Amino acid sequence: MDTFIECKNIYKLINNNQLAKARDSTISLLQNIKDSNGIYDELINTLIREVGLYQYIDEKTSNWSDRFAKEMFKVDTGGERQAIHIEQSDVLRRLINGENIALSAPTSFGKSFIIDAFIAQKSPKNVVIIVPTISLTDETRKRLNKKFSHSYKIITTPNITLGERNIFVFPQERAVMYVEIIEEIDLLIIDEFYKISKENDSERASKLQQALIRLDHKAKQKYFLAPNISTIKQNPFTKGMVTVRKLDFNTVVLKSHKLYKEINDDLEKKKTHLLKICQKDKNLVYAALFKEIDILRELFLEKYIIRNQRQILLFSEWLKKNYHPTWTLSDLILRGIGIHNGRLHRSITQLQVLLFDDQESGLDTIISTSSLIEGVNTSAKNVIVWSFKSGKANQNLTPLSYRNIKGRAGRMFRHFIGNVYELVEPKTREQDSIQLNIEIDGSLISGITDSNYLSGVTNDQQAKSETFIEKIDAILGTGVYKSLRLHNQLNTSNEELVYKIAVELKDNYGEYKSLKMLHAAKPEKWDYILGKLIFLNAQSIRWAEDREGKQYKDARKYIQVLSKQWTTSISNLLKELEPDEIGIEDFFTLEKKVCHSFASYLHDFNVLNRIINPLDFIDITPFITKCSNAFMPGVVLELEEYGLPRMITKKIHHVNVIHFNETMNIDTAIVNFKRVGKKLIVERCGKFIEEFDEFILDNFYENI
Repeated sequence: MDTFIECKNIYKLINNNQLAKARDSTISLLQNIKDSNGIYDELINTLIREVGLYQYIDEKTSNWSDRFAKEMFKVDTGGERQAIHIEQSDVLRRLINGENIALSAPTSFGKSFIIDAFIAQKSPKNVVIIVPTISLTDETRKRLNKKFSHSYKIITTPNITLGERNIFVFPQERAVMYVEIIEEIDLLIIDEFYKISKENDSERASKLQQALIRLDHKAKQKYFLAPNISTIKQNPFTKGMVTVRKLDFNTVVLKSHKLYKEINDDLEKKKTHLLKICQKDKNLVYAALFKEIDILRELFLEKYIIRNQRQILLFSEWLKKNYHPTWTLSDLILRGIGIHNGRLHRSITQLQVLLFDDQESGLDTIISTSSLIEGVNTSAKNVIVWSFKSGKANQNLTPLSYRNIKGRAGRMFRHFIGNVYELVEPKTREQDSIQLNIEIDGSLISGITDSNYLSGVTNDQQAKSETFIEKIDAILGTGVYKSLRLHNQLNTSNEELVYKIAVELKDNYGEYKSLKMLHAAKPEKWDYILGKLIFLNAQSIRWAEDREGKQYKDARKYIQVLSKQWTTSISNLLKELEPDEIGIEDFFTLEKKVCHSFASYLHDFNVLNRIINPLDFIDITPFITKCSNAFMPGVVLELEEYGLPRMITKKIHHVNVIHFNETMNIDTAIVNFKRVGKKLIVERCGKFIEEFDEFILDNFYENI
């Protein structure tokens, strides 16, 4: 490559006002220089300045005017001054001036970086950041904690006392929990805002809409972030906001490799291409469906040899010892392959991302569902699209979701060029045609009082909702149901389910007298009432497509076995579940179901029962709490979000370094960990602490 000729060609593009092409060509040039271990001479730095990528200017080799230009674009991002590019500067200026902005820009734009600069410069009292996934919650908390923990309380879990200044980072489900607690919001941020449309995320849209409807009037200013949206159709959620489009400003260049043309639906060719790509660099393989992940698991186990890097050897052994000796994930880890999905325990997914971002660990490829690949930044150079399914009801990815997935390839400063290998044909529209269409979910109507949002409700939606409300009011009393919704006392917005539960409690409460057995210490005494509760709302615990009715009997057995989790190892729990053919993957799926949808349903059952049967009400709150905490002290799962697996928490509890009880919250736990320190934990735990446990503790202490 002749650098001078390349620079000359780029300047021609600039002179012809083709800035987007010039910028992409400049980024490609920087990758070529990096690959050849070259340096940026004065000409290159001036070129970088011309295309607005000030953060890439090398201050050691640039002339004084380019260094001065970079200095002018440096901002405080929380403890240090960093350069931002020209379009980031424009968005930041508008936010500081008080504008409400809906920003549409490529994945590599640096939308989140603007948040840090805003907080550092404006020092707002309360900032709320709503993100789509727990993985993105973890990443955002870590980033903000390093920069702002000295002046802000970073809150990511429920039931935390607010500080004088707070940054809340939640997925939409948790944001709803804080509606009654947060009185005023200086800046309300919604990341991956496109998921507010049911067209783009049928599972999360309703909760995200609910959170925004309830928080909107408390927000002084709003900043919504989304990738690659051309237009936003008029809707109440973005009313009064300025739509800012920066669709052609990239800091990383994506190269698409349309291998599906050569593969032509031949599975063996598809496998061959995958194995070849994954032999080098860092790779994210998108495979939405679990049956596809199974195919990839078998492929890598058969074709890849065991590696000898110490970290993955230790991690594999740790997984075998703490989960199951024959778990295939531990064998994949030995081959440098990880799996990331929403079923796994939080600490396992975090550890895999941590090792993946380490260039020397040996973990170079992660097979992922949308749990990782939508929103989380990693060191991946390549994204390999194995499937075009979304993982939801066997639907295809939407255009926005697909572009977001492709945007995970490449990373500023590390990989100027990211590769997207399409092993299947993407049947999607072109970017220019992408419009965000947002319709209010009809199930939310009864909880809406704001006229702005009511204006977005159709007559048919209103009529359907009022029909169910009349039926529910006939049982609960006039206005009671709307009051429950208004004060966030029900988790579900499914009025058909609320009515079904209410009728059952009114007409057949005599059959639920054994609710009191849920207070029994022996799990076998829960058997009958668990069966009744599961039968009333089977969807709350539905977890398998291939077990038909047997899955509900299995779920009942699972809950009884799970109740021993705080005193028994997971490997022993799995042994007890073997006769029911509940394996480790099923264990993860069921635990998530029990902690979330089943516990949520029981909460609503309890609320309605208190109203319908006040004289002989049987309160099952203690059992609901146990379910939501997976039958461990509540703080244990919260510590997992900070990177501390339950196994290590158990060890610390066992040797009485820190005593974890039912009333301890995350604030108290972190204070105790800081007081005790890692050294004392290792000393007191002695033989119970392994080498990989110490690696985990190091990471955990860095997080807190």
